[in-house]
Amino acid sequence: MTVHAYTDGAARGNPGEAGIGILFKDEHGKTIHRMYGYIGETTNNIAEYKALLACLKAAPVTRCSRLVVHSDSELVVRQLNGEYKVKDAVLRAYFVKIHRLLAKSPFEFEIRHVSREQNKEADRLANLGIDSRKRIRT
Repeated sequence: MTVHAYTDGAARGNPGEAGIGILFKDEHGKTIHRMYGYIGETTNNIAEYKALLACLKAAPVTRCSRLVVHSDSELVVRQLNGEYKVKDAVLRAYFVKIHRLLAKSPFEFEIRHVSREQNKEADRLANLGIDSRKRIRT
């Protein structure tokens, strides 16, 4: 089964208070799982990477054979697809963690860039994460 995940990381200020939001949908567009949380003070790019990392850790509960992630972070998508180099040392650490997780994952993986408009619900969840102050492990 293919599952589509929409991820977003939000920071109020850069760096600033940050949160992540993740929405999982089945092949028919039905929401099957959503999660959000507060990740402390960080940059928008680190928040985007942390959202993807949390998504990959949670994906096995969906029992998908293929995971298609949709993100409005052009930087994260292009770095993971090998189009941009990962020059920042902190982002590189997340990049490596993600690749290690993917190497052991039970599902095929694809990541696509989407517009902010197409990622509204994940953005709403990321902002809810900031407001809630509910800590989430990434």
